[in-house]
Amino acid sequence: MTALLRVDSVAKSFAGRRVLSSASLRAVPGELRVLFGRNGIGKSTLLKIAAGRVAPDGGTVHFGGHAYLHARPHRLAAAGLFYLPDADLLSSAFTVRHQLTLFQRQFGGGDIGAAAARVGISARLDQRPDTLSGGERRRAELAAVLVRRPTCLLADEPYRGLAPQDAELLTMVLRALAADGVAVLVTGHEVPTLMDAADHITWCTSGTTYELGPPAVAVNHEAFRREYLGPWRTPSDI
Repeated sequence: MTALLRVDSVAKSFAGRRVLSSASLRAVPGELRVLFGRNGIGKSTLLKIAAGRVAPDGGTVHFGGHAYLHARPHRLAAAGLFYLPDADLLSSAFTVRHQLTLFQRQFGGGDIGAAAARVGISARLDQRPDTLSGGERRRAELAAVLVRRPTCLLADEPYRGLAPQDAELLTMVLRALAADGVAVLVTGHEVPTLMDAADHITWCTSGTTYELGPPAVAVNHEAFRREYLGPWRTPSDI
């Protein structure tokens, strides 16, 4: 299937340090894609460029058939892209219900009650995010995704710090979104969880990216196994 989101040959430097030199990215409707890479290698920067949060030094972002030399978050959001940052998405100044209502009104989204029930936070809707546990905050953010109903979801390190039960729910929601035709792209280091959930693996290393394909194919990439995966799993285990 044709990619809904394409980031082509982007470069980015910070304070004279080259983070990305020629990196690309694809998000495809109906697929859950995972972007792997070591800490500090540029994964989050690449995702932020894809979401219009960071301007690249070179390269282009294509979304929904349009090319953006200078992508802007509000334009991409209006076109259907949802960026879930590694920091808090929701403000602590307002209740969860209030913020979900804003998403619903702005984007003509789905039912708040149904979204809250699906992620198990119905009893927390009238609380502010700063009164919730880390897992509950992530569930509230997932409710925002469900209310928003994006065509493309970019999630940066969504599993970080989650208890197993919350991580399991997150995987279920991400897989369900992909099954509904959403183009889902996730970063993270939770290798067993993400390799089991993914349809496609992209590897970010040395300023560039490699499209490795399905997990069963990716684990046969010698450099990926040697430099990132390590001994956790052999190709015959997939």
